[in-house]
Amino acid sequence: MPTTAIRLQRTDTILQPDQTRVLLRPFSPGDAQRCGRVISRILALPEDQVGPLLDEVSAEFSERHPEIQRMFLERFEQVRAQHVPEEGVSDACRSLIGAYFLAEYSLESAALFNPSIVPHVDQSNLPPGALRFVLSLRATGEGHISSITFRTGIVHADNRIEVLKPGHLLTEPRQIPNSAYEKGLFSRKLIELGLDGDFTDRVLQRLVDPFSTSELRRSIDEEMELERNSDGVLQQDQGTAHGIWMLARSNYEVQFQPQQKLSERILFPATPTQINGIEDARFVRFRNDDGSYIYYATFTAYDGNVIMPELVQTDDFLKFRFITLNGPAAKNKGMAMFPRKINGRYAMLSRQDNECISIMFSDNIHFWNQRQVLLKPKFPWELVQLGNCGSPIETDAGWLVLSHGVGAMRKYCIGAFLLDLEDPGMVIGRLREPLLSPNAVEREGYVPNVVYTCGAYLHGSELIIPYAMADHATGFATVPVADVLAAMEPESE
Repeated sequence: MPTTAIRLQRTDTILQPDQTRVLLRPFSPGDAQRCGRVISRILALPEDQVGPLLDEVSAEFSERHPEIQRMFLERFEQVRAQHVPEEGVSDACRSLIGAYFLAEYSLESAALFNPSIVPHVDQSNLPPGALRFVLSLRATGEGHISSITFRTGIVHADNRIEVLKPGHLLTEPRQIPNSAYEKGLFSRKLIELGLDGDFTDRVLQRLVDPFSTSELRRSIDEEMELERNSDGVLQQDQGTAHGIWMLARSNYEVQFQPQQKLSERILFPATPTQINGIEDARFVRFRNDDGSYIYYATFTAYDGNVIMPELVQTDDFLKFRFITLNGPAAKNKGMAMFPRKINGRYAMLSRQDNECISIMFSDNIHFWNQRQVLLKPKFPWELVQLGNCGSPIETDAGWLVLSHGVGAMRKYCIGAFLLDLEDPGMVIGRLREPLLSPNAVEREGYVPNVVYTCGAYLHGSELIIPYAMADHATGFATVPVADVLAAMEPESE
């Protein structure tokens, strides 16, 4: 039995949720009738009151939101259609109406947790042996809505962790209009969703390859109009049209501006599947076949009732592409990609049954059809369930995977296991005891008795583990990877 002690050290670096980090979000006081009444009251204000009132609001909030005047007018355009006359409304009144339909949202008012860490795109101007990193975090605010926020920092040669102070001018990205869709890939996703049929075929036949969002919308509308002019629109076709459009909306691209600091870029829920949260992003720097790198993150999209695994990719943390995952194995939480292909195929860890860790392989990153169970609960600290804690880490000894286990009193601990490099479907080692358990300080929080991570990083010979404490704040631990490997016990049934 291994006797090597694991020299894990907690650092003094702790990231607490910051309620002053606020994002400007659309606000609606109620249904269309109530919105109309609010706008009518604003329109009834004497013109000599409109300007001073707008100036007052602008003075109070402009330092927190530098482009607030533009956002006022953009929000006005979103709400004007049914309630505002086309003519006779001054620019000041338009801006004031927009201001009444916006609100600040505190991203981290409840929690800042479930981190993952990857190397930064920019590794220039660093001292020898240092690494610049990107830390993704789950920020949770009012209504328990989660989004993705970022921090940057440096792991120094002596493994000292420095997290840079984040900016406070938070921004969402601009959605890229008319994103391009590959016709064959889009069609295959529709088939996977059960949205194939004559109506779908007619919609797709009008489209070129690739096609844009606007071209798809026009083709759907044209087909619906043809049906209305013949025997009327079938209820089934209405559902299919809605499903086609929802698939397109769920596969989209967004773009930040280069001048926006990474810590000020926020990925907030933007589609119907995400409306109640983007949760637990597991980022990984993926090595392509040609040696170049791309960043992927699997995350859980939550609409208030259903959870769905989805994927986001980026080259530079400026432009992000959101992708739906399809196939019978693309379900539940906790998917984590391997950082490169294995024997020419994508590989992913998963947990479809809420209890065991599985592994999946696919020729196409969009589709996941089969899985095999890799690891089952075995030790007392994990008898309720197992799950991965981020993407596998490649070592000479094998693929090192951090796991989480849930035991008595719903206590979450972080463990580890080892997979064969060439055949990762084979478990070759496993920690009998947890690598990290909540201590007296870490156990108190939003969800007591929980430590959890969405991804660690191997810096030289040291494993850097950012981890959530009681689903509230984030800390860091370091441990020699040799200690973890030496403590592994051979896996047996």
